[in-house]
Amino acid sequence: MAHDTRLEIVRLLVPLGKDGLAAGAIAEALGVSASGLSFHLSQLEAAGLVTSRKASRHVIYAADCKALGGVIAYLLNDCCARDPDICACTDTTEGVSTLSKGGTDHSGSGIAKT
Repeated sequence: MAHDTRLEIVRLLVPLGKDGLAAGAIAEALGVSASGLSFHLSQLEAAGLVTSRKASRHVIYAADCKALGGVIAYLLNDCCARDPDICACTDTTEGVSTLSKGGTDHSGSGIAKT
């Protein structure tokens, strides 16, 4: 996700879950050319962060939330050495606690359900 367009693609796809979105709709929503979008989607797919499937004449892309969670967990736990200031940004009050609160994560997402 080393490019703003890739981050925008992920932001667009995550809320849609497994339903995903057709490539053309992604391009339209982000104002990106088809060739530019194709390049970024292929990079995200090669990294395992998005999946694709054919639906009639369309290619539907969806975020792989488990893989994204794994990247976030790696960044928080390994790369950032569980720095309390960095991990504090993941605290929420809606039934989800972070691993920094001592929860157990079995999803691979790096976030433990309470």
